[in-house]
Amino acid sequence: MSRWEVKIAGFGGQGIILAGYLLGKAAAVYDRRHATMVQSYGPEARGSACASQVIIADEPIYYPYVTEPDVLIAMSQEAYMKFAAEVKPGGLLLIERDLVALDTGRSDFVRSGVRLHALSATKIAEELGHRIVANIVMLGFLCALAPIVSPSGMKEALRSSLPKSAIELNLLAFETGYERGLQVGYNLAGNPS
Repeated sequence: MSRWEVKIAGFGGQGIILAGYLLGKAAAVYDRRHATMVQSYGPEARGSACASQVIIADEPIYYPYVTEPDVLIAMSQEAYMKFAAEVKPGGLLLIERDLVALDTGRSDFVRSGVRLHALSATKIAEELGHRIVANIVMLGFLCALAPIVSPSGMKEALRSSLPKSAIELNLLAFETGYERGLQVGYNLAGNPS
């Protein structure tokens, strides 16, 4: 049985809620698995803390809240400080390299065995044409590093959820993040860069 608990966190305006929705839709609709998504956000429209909690499983899900994330995507310093210590040993922690500083002054902040990877998703998104797709770059990165949902399922979720005018850029953002993740995975396997 496969079960993934994923928390995506950052601040309003980064597409955190959309990223959780797309991940859950890819799993439930296109990969034919069970999925739940719970969202939380501050009262401000942009700039306040927000998070998506997504659970994906082969069996029915009876409790929709993430209790111990297998994966945390931290897109802001506040998200990292609030949730990084929750990632289970052996879990995956993905951070937005340019917005998250790892030096917290605490050596025990991240549990032992957590795999940590940083990606400049916002910078990559800006290079692609618009910083608003940083969340999609990070989803591509995630899909390459963990078998949570299929890349084809994520692409179909993007195509069916976004306005036609945004699909091409978002697919490019996903592919770019996915390629970066494959490069990391390739290097982790002990292969030369």
